[in-house]
Amino acid sequence: MRVLVAEDHAELADSVARVLHREGMAVDVALDGRAALDRTAVTDYDVVVLDRDLPGVHGDDVCRALVAGPGRRTRVLMLTASGTIADRVEGLSLGADDYLPKPFAYAELVARIRALGRRAQPALPPILEHGDLRLDPAQRLATRSGLRLALSPKELAVLEYLLAAGGRVVSAEELLERVWDEAADPFTTTVKATINRLRAKLGSPPVIETVPKSGYRI
Repeated sequence: MRVLVAEDHAELADSVARVLHREGMAVDVALDGRAALDRTAVTDYDVVVLDRDLPGVHGDDVCRALVAGPGRRTRVLMLTASGTIADRVEGLSLGADDYLPKPFAYAELVARIRALGRRAQPALPPILEHGDLRLDPAQRLATRSGLRLALSPKELAVLEYLLAAGGRVVSAEELLERVWDEAADPFTTTVKATINRLRAKLGSPPVIETVPKSGYRI
């Protein structure tokens, strides 16, 4: 899942980003409204966690721009220091998909982001399966033949994306775009190295196929 955290409080933004990274999400951070609009113009985010009181371009205007975008698939989770009913109603009326007042529990934030992420794409089953391979995205748990696999957050994210593709060939460029964040170097062998580690941990018979000059599929 690719997430943008648009929050002007740098410490809070970094804290949220660290939590989401641990959950296997690819996370970018914008500290003002203009930066948020610039990033959403070039990256197709699944979810934008949007502080309503952003400087520069107000969070309300950022929300309106995201909602008005053609072929919109990005979901907006609005954050605000005000938790009144009237404020929530106003935020949702702007087009936000969900609304969470500050302070919030990180566990709830993660759960809401995951729920919105499922709505940003065709509906997927709660458990992704291929033969004896099973992945529970909510629990971040992968098993094969009933045995738990010791996968890193990034390996879990790659496996989830490939399973969700349903046999479609996924290019290295697409994996880099959807599973890594903007800090990833597109000229490195990051994707290939992660795939190789994942293959080794999944064991035999192999389930990840390399399609020459195209990418990978399960």
